[in-house]
Formats: sequence, C-alpha cells, structure tokens
Amino acid sequence: MAPRKIICTVPTYNEAENILQLSNELLALGPEYEVLVVDDDSPDGTSPLVESAAKDEPRLHLLCRNTDRGRGAAGRDGFLKALAMGADVVLEMDADFSHHPRFVPTMVARLDQPGAEVGLVLGSRGVEGGSDADRGLVRQLVTVLANLYIRILLGVGVRDCNSGFRCWRAATLQAIRVEDTFSKGPAIVQELLFKTARAGIPIAEIPIEFVDRVRGESTLTLGILVRGYTTVLKLRWMAITGKL
Repeated sequence: MAPRKIICTVPTYNEAENILQLSNELLALGPEYEVLVVDDDSPDGTSPLVESAAKDEPRLHLLCRNTDRGRGAAGRDGFLKALAMGADVVLEMDADFSHHPRFVPTMVARLDQPGAEVGLVLGSRGVEGGSDADRGLVRQLVTVLANLYIRILLGVGVRDCNSGFRCWRAATLQAIRVEDTFSKGPAIVQELLFKTARAGIPIAEIPIEFVDRVRGESTLTLGILVRGYTTVLKLRWMAITGKL
C-alpha cells in the first residue's frame, strides 16, 4: 500500500532562484506529496517567497529558523517537523536541482519493494547506473576517496556515504532518535547513516545522476568539509567508547 503522506524536506539558505520551481516539481509527483522548506532566514528572500506561495498551496510548508543555524540543525528540525506533521515517508534533498525530483518516486517505491523492504534509501552516485559526470576529475576523485574513508572508518556498506538525497521511513527516524542528532553541518549525513546501520536497519541505494547547480551559489566550503570528516572520527570514537 502506498504511503499516505510523503513529506519532502528541503533545507535552504539563499535558494530564492530555485525553491519555487523545485517545490512545484515535487508537488506535481502526486497528491500524497508535500514540501517542507526549512530556511535559515536567508537574506535573499527565500522565506517570503515560500510563505507567499504557500497561501495558495496547502501542501507547501515553511519552517523558518532564526537561531542555531546550520545544515545539520536544519536537517534535524526538518525531520522532527515532518514527523510531527504525520509523515509516513520523509525525503531530504538539496534545493539546487543537484538532486532531481524525477528520482523521488523510484526512491519511495524502493522502500516497500516486496521481499526487500528497507528503512532508508539513498540516491547514489556510486552504484551501477549512477553518475557524477559533470564535475571535474579532481572533485570526482575527492568524492571517491572520501567515501572510502567513511566506509572504512564507520564500517557502513554503502557506496555513496556522502549522499544527502535520502528517503526515510518515518519509523527509521524514530528508531534512531533523530531528535538527538548533534552534527551542526553537513556531517549530519554521515551521522544518521551510521546510526541507521548500527541499528541494523536495512539500507538501499538507487542510481541517480548528480549534477552541479546552475543557479545560485553553494555555501559548502573546504573548511566545512574538513570539519565534517573530523566528525566521522568523533562518531567512530563515540561508538568505541559506548557513547553513541
């Protein structure tokens, strides 16, 4: 049976150029889909745009955050809000179309594949059929090495450990106590992946085409990436010492 309510959470910061088009494409997937934009008080007016559009679209929602900003905290708050709204399935994706809505139905369907049900589905560049082709060779190499580092250190058996394009069963987020998420930045991706794997919850990957943004500017910096990979070490240490 198809899920009653699928909520797509989209953390945003300065995504005014992308967010309404993305929301419209997600909502067009079917009446069971809703969109929750989690905006960190973007100075470019992302929140007012969404708030105005939501007046005519009851399936579009806005959570505007003015404190404790950051990708990790926004992700956590988006998950908690979606659960409070009664979601059966919660998706998380970027607002810049690097994660394309056309892959979403396949990800949702994979959750309930007969005989192979899982609790989390990743949109993956690392499995057969997935691609990261429009980025340079250096960036692709960094991605490959980063995934190898994470797989070895955390012992997770997925190919794209950095994927932020994820489809969760609501019960999975509840089981791993998403409210206890501590990562402030993009390392939330690795934290929740690790917690899901440690809980023995099955994880699947489906191939996607990852593309660089066309409009707007990324807020991801080298410093943020380094801090994220330091968090991976922290996760391993917490697991070893029984604090996770």
